[in-house]
Amino acid sequence: MPKIVRFHETGAAEVLKIEEVPLESPGAGEVRLAVEAIGLNRAEVMFRQGRYLEDPKLPSRIGYEAAGTVDAVGPGVTGVNVGDRVSTIPSFEMGRYGVYGESAIVPAYAVTRYPEKLSPVEGAAIWMPYLTAYGALVEFGGLGQGQSVVITAASSSVGLAAIQIVKAVGAVPIATTRKAAKKGFLRDAGAEHVIVTDEEDLVGAIMAATSNMGAQIIFDAVAGPTLEKLSEAAALQGIIFEYGALSPEPTPFPLFAAIGKGLTVRGYILFEIIRAPDMLARGLKFILDGLENGALHPTIDRTFPLSSIVEAHQYMESNVQRGKIVVTVK
Repeated sequence: MPKIVRFHETGAAEVLKIEEVPLESPGAGEVRLAVEAIGLNRAEVMFRQGRYLEDPKLPSRIGYEAAGTVDAVGPGVTGVNVGDRVSTIPSFEMGRYGVYGESAIVPAYAVTRYPEKLSPVEGAAIWMPYLTAYGALVEFGGLGQGQSVVITAASSSVGLAAIQIVKAVGAVPIATTRKAAKKGFLRDAGAEHVIVTDEEDLVGAIMAATSNMGAQIIFDAVAGPTLEKLSEAAALQGIIFEYGALSPEPTPFPLFAAIGKGLTVRGYILFEIIRAPDMLARGLKFILDGLENGALHPTIDRTFPLSSIVEAHQYMESNVQRGKIVVTVK
């Protein structure tokens, strides 16, 4: 029987349990994967804690991203065959279709092939970070050549994907990080400017990096009181995307900056792209093209075996990672 990960109560990483369950067959419109690698995401930590957009129905499976081989297809499935090497696009209910484990059943529309030159570990590190960044920056932000883009929490997998996408378009990535220890890493990752927020004045540093014009786009995973500073450093008619909530503090709305500069401050989630077939198709093409030509390349921080899933989640919550955390299964 395959091993899977479930939790029977919400809480700390220790609620994750590895259990053996009978091998299930996919239903209509579904496929089954023999999982090789699993990409971890902040959304799964929040889901495990009971603080996500989707409420878990206990006992619950967990996980959005996996790479593996299709080993069974359900009735009505076309375009996906047994033996296909695929990874999953986060586009389903996590509690119903969670992919943590040796075997996972997901909707057929949620799997896609990834470049042969990538390993399964890299294949499990693609869609959440790159589609999240692509949707905000390109589809909704209209990112263009020469524009300045501030990327907070830039050493996360989404932040690093954003740096690569900004560079690929010919724009200027400005990365922020709390600690100086990550400054060189972010420079090497492609950031043109790196701001260490524990040591530098955030507003002054952004204005200096943009020749006092401000940033046209701000891609923010932190929220909280920092939003007011980011709004001060935004360009006239700039746009601020709030896609995360790493700050535990309330997020005040920057009213006067928004009025004075004509700012757009909007919430954003990946599912805005997933639910729009035309946007998703453009995003998949943009990302696959970038992976093939080398403009985009998944950044793997560390791997853990499935038996260490609790430790992997604890590591993610430590916030020391630089890129994607991946759990290997085979």
